[in-house]
Amino acid sequence: MQVVDLFCGCGGLSQGFKNAGYDIVAAYDKWEAALNVYRLNFDHPAKEMDLSNVQLSSIIIDQQKPDMIIGGPPCQDFSSAGKRNEDGGRGDLTINFAQIVSNVRPKWFVMENVARIEKTQKLIDAKEIFKRAGYGLSQHILDASYCGVPQKRKRFFLIGKMNEMDGFMEPFINSGLSTKPMTMRDYFGESLGIEYYYRHPRSYVRRGIFSIDEPSPTVRGVNRPMPEGYQIHANDPVKSKEGIRPLTTLERSYIQTFPRSYRFIGSKTDVEQMIGNAVPVNLGTFVATAITKYLASPHHQRNLEIDFEQWEPEERLACYASEPIEKQ
Repeated sequence: MQVVDLFCGCGGLSQGFKNAGYDIVAAYDKWEAALNVYRLNFDHPAKEMDLSNVQLSSIIIDQQKPDMIIGGPPCQDFSSAGKRNEDGGRGDLTINFAQIVSNVRPKWFVMENVARIEKTQKLIDAKEIFKRAGYGLSQHILDASYCGVPQKRKRFFLIGKMNEMDGFMEPFINSGLSTKPMTMRDYFGESLGIEYYYRHPRSYVRRGIFSIDEPSPTVRGVNRPMPEGYQIHANDPVKSKEGIRPLTTLERSYIQTFPRSYRFIGSKTDVEQMIGNAVPVNLGTFVATAITKYLASPHHQRNLEIDFEQWEPEERLACYASEPIEKQ
């Protein structure tokens, strides 16, 4: 399946889908620093493009004839750490993503964002665009620590397939979830050489020291050292801050499940930001693998033979069983 990645950043979502066997044929973003990293790690074209120019972007992307468009429109306006402002700004890029998809009309799309987008008018507007274009929609809030990532990071995914019923991915997503969150020790073993580390809190009412026997907190776009005046918080898992250090830039990329062979270039500020912005690679692989399960399911195979839109709702739901049903 040929895939185009929009708002590709440094390539977390692309790498995740590539790991699951998908063919990424092109990627687009406006941030040149992130594109420089992307190009170091992939052979296909990665081009600078202003994706808010929907008409031009649609024409260019349509030339790739993608089966699927994936992407994570910048989400700061929806983020709990951001302005929470839907009036213009980056929130409009979610609408632009929907408009491009509806113009190009691939069989599939996957849109990633922060969990908070679920409460926004922008998501309602984007979903209306997708529905008018003929997509069935399946939306999911995923905690990355249940999807093969040693990090507590909640993200929203909207998966669309042309001419499908809403919620069609539910059984395939749910069946892949782990029964317990992945800890740093689960993922790294003893390779980091530490038991505890510092992650700068947004506010000092929160703790700043974490154990590798729990998932990492969300990797953000900043990485600050522990200030000299830091006072041990009641919830810190240590009595003393002696010997506690922040994680390095590369260690943070490993928490985002980038492979150790992944190459980063640019200023420290830019690299920290692009790592924090990225979709964790294994989270991308989790979603891509769920889609692969759907494609191999009796439901999908049956859908290839019969016009699924003509089925009654109970017949559609029955197709999610392990055996296909006969249409009377």
